[in-house]
Amino acid sequence: MKYNFDEVNNRMGTYCTQWDFIQDRFGEKDLLPFSISDTDFKAPQPVIDRLEKIIQSGVYGYTRWNHHDYKGSIASFLSRRHHIRVEEDWVIYSPSVLYSVSLLVRLLTQPKDKVVTFSPMYDSFMSVFDENNRERVDCPLDVIDGRFTINFDLLEEQLKEASLFLLCSPHNPTGRVWSAQEMTKMVSLCKKYNVKMVSDEIHSDIILKENPHIPLLAYLEDYDQLYLLSSASKTFNIPGLLGSYCVLPNQEIREAFVHYTRKVDFLNSVSLPGLIGTMVSYNECEDYIEQLNEYIKENMRFVKEFLQENLPNFKFDIPDATYLAWIDIRNVPFTSKEVQDAFVHVGKVAVMAGETYGMPKYLRLNCGCPKSKLEDGLLRMKKAWMLYIVNRGFINGQNRKKNQK
Repeated sequence: MKYNFDEVNNRMGTYCTQWDFIQDRFGEKDLLPFSISDTDFKAPQPVIDRLEKIIQSGVYGYTRWNHHDYKGSIASFLSRRHHIRVEEDWVIYSPSVLYSVSLLVRLLTQPKDKVVTFSPMYDSFMSVFDENNRERVDCPLDVIDGRFTINFDLLEEQLKEASLFLLCSPHNPTGRVWSAQEMTKMVSLCKKYNVKMVSDEIHSDIILKENPHIPLLAYLEDYDQLYLLSSASKTFNIPGLLGSYCVLPNQEIREAFVHYTRKVDFLNSVSLPGLIGTMVSYNECEDYIEQLNEYIKENMRFVKEFLQENLPNFKFDIPDATYLAWIDIRNVPFTSKEVQDAFVHVGKVAVMAGETYGMPKYLRLNCGCPKSKLEDGLLRMKKAWMLYIVNRGFINGQNRKKNQK
């Protein structure tokens, strides 16, 4: 079916984190939000139809995930879309990807062990290691001609003393899709130093360029300490339904994971809407993915052209993946927190500062929205920027007051 991603959906009054509770993060209400990474799009129609049928039944009892319908939908989807073989027994339900990261950190490492991950990074990665008493080792990505690349010499040195490597693939916030050469090298280094690998692949369906996403488990024949985490939530905009999954080929780790979820954390029953949402999305809604990707590509092109024409010191290249624009403001004579402050308090528009992800002088803009909202937000950013630099004594990036001396 044809989806209308131009449709504007009023999310106010739905207890929505991004809209109803924007003041919690930015200190002001009534902002136009481009912050956390859910979208403003409706879920696929087959998901809505199936949920309506379930709701109308009036019976919402305890549910189970350990069956063919659930696990088979995931295994089949990963085979069709990402060309990897996954046995159904490897698939384990989890309430969220971050829950899975936290539990696998405890299962695969010991207190005080070193865990390597790339920076900038998804901000929740920062706390998950600290709260589990592990030492986070940041491996900064290099920026070469605006493109983020891996410093393999540094990575190898860090892996020599590490127990776990947490990969974000595709990468949030930079939007990188790791090439086959990069993936092979990372797996090879982890195998060489006996470092286990966990890959958060929640953004793996939103691919904007020709280079394909390669799941970590494509390398399972080369190394057996590989673990994949994902969810249907980002792609189909169903995070509020709750639910994610792990693919854990290692039987010992798989059994330990299930033991903790059932006997320690007592997650014996799953969210019925989340269960249905995942199965229907993966079984019936790949047409939604194709149309969504095309729409996000156009949004990204719009952002790039707008910045080039109106805010030329804001540099942006369309990412390989995700609906998150990672904007380079290193040519701007202010910090990203100062720029964010101008957007929030002058333009009434909320974007994320790079410091949140461990990298100053960048901004993250969520482009998973109707183009009309994106255009409104960019115009607000332009207006706020012009007022801000004039008030600060800058014109065309130069300090007017300094030049007048």
